[in-house]
Amino acid sequence: MKTTTCADIMTKDPVCCSPEDTAEQAATLMKRHDIGPVPVVEAMPSRKIVGVVTDRDLALKVVAEARDPGETRVGDIMTRDVVTCRSEDDVRLALAAMKQHQVRRVLITDKSDHLVGVIAQADVATNLLEPEKVAGVVREISKSARLP
Repeated sequence: MKTTTCADIMTKDPVCCSPEDTAEQAATLMKRHDIGPVPVVEAMPSRKIVGVVTDRDLALKVVAEARDPGETRVGDIMTRDVVTCRSEDDVRLALAAMKQHQVRRVLITDKSDHLVGVIAQADVATNLLEPEKVAGVVREISKSARLP
């Protein structure tokens, strides 16, 4: 039986932004692509992960603090503690990371820590043929989930 890797079920080449982008630009990406979290990379060619900006980051660190979204930099509001797995990792490692960190998404990197994909709860639910395992992971993540 072939092992399912993160690369097998991940969404490839996810939308991302840089720390220098504004909160407004990040929110526009979220709306345009119908996504919540946006990975933050230090440079577009390398796509080395430095954080993630979530809709929660925008709500709590921009809106609630009455900051100007057109002037506030993503690097000032992003979440720096990002959960990642490698593309060649067994997908069960991503499931374990989601469960352990109670997150709904795991960013997927190559061997140089460059962003290559993302695995969301929906990817797990639609691509794995182990319904009991998926249901258990979703229950654990949902107890006290934080994004991503």
